[in-house]
Amino acid sequence: MRRSVLAGLAALIPVAVLAQANTGGPPATPVRVVNDTIFGTVVPDPYRWLENVQDSAVLQWLHAQDNYTRHLLAAIPGHADLAARIHALSNANPSISAPNFGGKRLFYFKRLPGEEVNKLYVRDSLGAPEHLLVDPERLQQAGGPHWALDYYSASWDGRYVAYGASPAGSENSIMRILDVTTGKLLPDSIDRAQFGGPSWRPDGRAFFYNRLQKLPPGAPTSEKYRNSRIYLHTVGQSDTTDVPLVGLGVMRRIPLEPDDIPFMNTIPGTAWAFATIAHGVQNEVTAYVAPLADVRDSTTVWRPLIAPTDSIVLFDVHGDDIYLLSHLHAARYRVLRTNLKSPDVAHAAVVFPESQGVVVVFGTSRDGLYIKTLDGGLGRLFRLAWGAAPPAAQPVALPYDGAINSFSTILSRDGALFSLESWTHSPLWFASDQKTGHLTDTGLLPVSPVDFSAIKSEEVRVRAPDGTMVPLSIVHRRDAKQDASHPLYLDGYGAYGFTYDPYFGPAWLAWFEQGGVYAVCHVRGGGEFGEAWHQAGRGPTKSNTWRDLIACGDYLVAQKWTSPARLAGSGTSAGGIEIGMAVTERPELFGAALPRVGTLNPLREMLVGVSGPANRPEFGDPTTAQGARELLAMDT
Repeated sequence: MRRSVLAGLAALIPVAVLAQANTGGPPATPVRVVNDTIFGTVVPDPYRWLENVQDSAVLQWLHAQDNYTRHLLAAIPGHADLAARIHALSNANPSISAPNFGGKRLFYFKRLPGEEVNKLYVRDSLGAPEHLLVDPERLQQAGGPHWALDYYSASWDGRYVAYGASPAGSENSIMRILDVTTGKLLPDSIDRAQFGGPSWRPDGRAFFYNRLQKLPPGAPTSEKYRNSRIYLHTVGQSDTTDVPLVGLGVMRRIPLEPDDIPFMNTIPGTAWAFATIAHGVQNEVTAYVAPLADVRDSTTVWRPLIAPTDSIVLFDVHGDDIYLLSHLHAARYRVLRTNLKSPDVAHAAVVFPESQGVVVVFGTSRDGLYIKTLDGGLGRLFRLAWGAAPPAAQPVALPYDGAINSFSTILSRDGALFSLESWTHSPLWFASDQKTGHLTDTGLLPVSPVDFSAIKSEEVRVRAPDGTMVPLSIVHRRDAKQDASHPLYLDGYGAYGFTYDPYFGPAWLAWFEQGGVYAVCHVRGGGEFGEAWHQAGRGPTKSNTWRDLIACGDYLVAQKWTSPARLAGSGTSAGGIEIGMAVTERPELFGAALPRVGTLNPLREMLVGVSGPANRPEFGDPTTAQGARELLAMDT
């Protein structure tokens, strides 16, 4: 997650300055109360009318709020200069996504300084020159919306690449296919292909993909992501001839609920196909296996492989062995192995046992299994050579402590590609060399020109009200004094087992130049210490999430990094629950709060939101009395 800081910086401008710019207060928001009775509790909603964003009255309200905010910000002394500085820093260096191989070719998204959207690039090999493959700016027609690339997937030999593009940031992907050698765009066009990218067959002439249902006119938006199916598409043919393979009503061998999302996984260099079922936002998956050569239509004989009760969240394959990432009886996860010819997950061998670090991800390469762990918020990398007896995994030496934020392996190559960055080091892409034990800078990204040499970071632990020690990252200028004078931006998230890893944010330098301090509270609900940490901040235990943030805020004030008048709290998306409840319980602790596209009304969202039903396993089910109580307790 990368966060814009401009709004956060503006939020911390002294209240007195804002008052001088205030020429009459924000536009009024009419109250039109709608009362819902939920399991005997009357829940008033004074702003239900704002949900209809097509209503002219709602649009007028939005424009009035926007105009007022812009007027207020423009009146702040130095605002324009600060915005220009942030813009310059934000566009100082390029960024790339995790590269993926198709044959010898290497594919990746890249965004150059000043560009708004990712473009798709290719290299004929890791050290070869790069070539631009797909530029979404060229997809825009005169007077039409801009386009963005959502995903891509290369065929096993790298000849073709399928990519999803959506208009106006809608994420309503339309899938197209490009011949990489000739640069020719094929006529294939598949809409409702939002969940990409596809999984190719070995011959590169067909692939499997998930497609959303075609909703009838007037259907509620909450139906959009329900009843999706897996299809087989042959390159060069119309999507109307695509064959349904898995989905509700397609076959009995794989039972599905309407909110389940099926995917097909094929792994280059293996002979197996996997039908994987995602259950909303639940991390644990269901999976079935079949010989890849047999998967052609809905008559495929699938064997059950993984059930949610196995607590498996990730798998990869080497030959006929499947490697599984499980938190069953291992809150910090462990890696298991079983054979696909006669799989027995319940009695799978342990190849990487649970340890102090949390196992986050792993991948199979030609020379071994590469495993990333998280040790107190810092990334670690291990290699387990094929044939080595566990626990013989060897650590890969890293040049500095930081976060391994992207990771890529393939069975046709030795080693792993991964990015390493920290609060004060810009990301670089390294290739591991198992023969020498050294890392090589791939040159895919240059060192950032933004100089953080005057900035330092520190990691501390803060005691929460129940005694739990919560990690807190603090980033500041080296010469900063703890005299309670600094404006401080405190961020957190705490949902889905997501880990808030260290990252290099060039724009934060503008904040530090103004004497600001940046802090991240690694609250419960995330995955910093494994599944137990996640479970301690979801559903009935969600209150730990915002109380951890409050504890970190109290610590920062007590240590004189800031004062309540200069402390701003923030949370993005699901982090809106965290900051919304924190300022509700302790309004005197914060000078400002910034929920960014924040979930502040989860009870309502779980009932009517487009993705509400899929999110119920994380927050609560409003159709049950217990779930409704849990949601009300976190609803601001």
